[in-house]
Amino acid sequence: MRIGEALSFSIQALRSNPVRSFLTGLGMVIGTASVILVVTISLTSQNYILEQIEGVGSNMVFAQYEVGSQQTAAQVDADFIKIADVEAVREQLADRIVAATGIAVNFDKMLINGKEEDISVEGSDEYYKSVRNLVVLAGRFLVPSDVSLRQHVALLTDKLALRLFGSQMSAIGEVIKVHGLQFTVVGTFKEKVESFGQSELNKETVLIPITVQRYFSRVERIDPLYVQVRAPEQVEPVTGMVAKILASRHRSGAHYKVENLTAILNAAKSIALVLSLVLVLVSTIALAISGIGIMNIMLVTVTERTREIGLRMAVGASRREILLQFLTEAILLSLGGGIVGILVGVALPLSVRFFVDNVNIPLSWVSISVAFSVSCAVGLVFGMLPANRASKLNPTEALRRE
Repeated sequence: MRIGEALSFSIQALRSNPVRSFLTGLGMVIGTASVILVVTISLTSQNYILEQIEGVGSNMVFAQYEVGSQQTAAQVDADFIKIADVEAVREQLADRIVAATGIAVNFDKMLINGKEEDISVEGSDEYYKSVRNLVVLAGRFLVPSDVSLRQHVALLTDKLALRLFGSQMSAIGEVIKVHGLQFTVVGTFKEKVESFGQSELNKETVLIPITVQRYFSRVERIDPLYVQVRAPEQVEPVTGMVAKILASRHRSGAHYKVENLTAILNAAKSIALVLSLVLVLVSTIALAISGIGIMNIMLVTVTERTREIGLRMAVGASRREILLQFLTEAILLSLGGGIVGILVGVALPLSVRFFVDNVNIPLSWVSISVAFSVSCAVGLVFGMLPANRASKLNPTEALRRE
């Protein structure tokens, strides 16, 4: 029997009982589609998590002073990171970093909607925007002359601008009072990725030049110091160098916590990988169950068509030809269901783009290839038992079956 004849007989057999064929193939459709969808969901989740972490700052190293229990007040004041330390990091690591910036945090009260409220007043420089991936919504950011000339200019977070002036643009050019001095609002901004109050920025923050902020604090204190590294492979070396620079510029007992986002990124990747493996395992089990369903149906089919098998053997069909026919039927069921499942698994993620803007859902061609290969293998493996059983029937006994 040629392959073409086996396909023709198999298609006729499947069409003779369409409901059974459809329901059997439906299991493969669900199993194959679930493999692709699970991998797609896993990749989308992983990319989203990594984008959120990287959105805080690209290749970022951050440092802050850790207060110990044995230090005196004078030692603590001297140990804090200073503006001069930030400049030293810029000079000594100029060839390895994009920028370095420091944040000096203070607080003040401001009249908002007729009520006096506490707000965060932060001092920084022109490098803060690029290091922390800040987005300017209206106006401009700090420029070098604002810092060097100690200009009384300020930027507001988007939430504070809305509360004070009703809109982003309305805030530009307005005058606010911080620590008793008047500052002109030159811009509004927000974090590229919402940190939900876990960073130095909160919803209601005023940003001013760090050289001006210095005069509002009793002690000069940079907390934290941010460094943006040029290349990802340089993050770990630069982390160690920043720690050495800070240690060399302060007393031997001072301790500085210098970290980067690499550990967090690696942890997120590991979690995503484990999640992907678990979900793929669950989908594989679904495919295996579908294969068992195909095997059961084919065993029932062999029993129902025993007389047909005996008749074919009586007119000259070999055991190999009987094996080939039933194996072809099983493969057609699994392969047909697999192809439809692949189409469903690809169509659903692609259709999301028509309903949600700016959402990139990645499709894994590896998962599609694996799903197709597994659907073929399922038909071959689970179809072998019923096909082998059919080929071993005794023609004489088979013809006696009613």
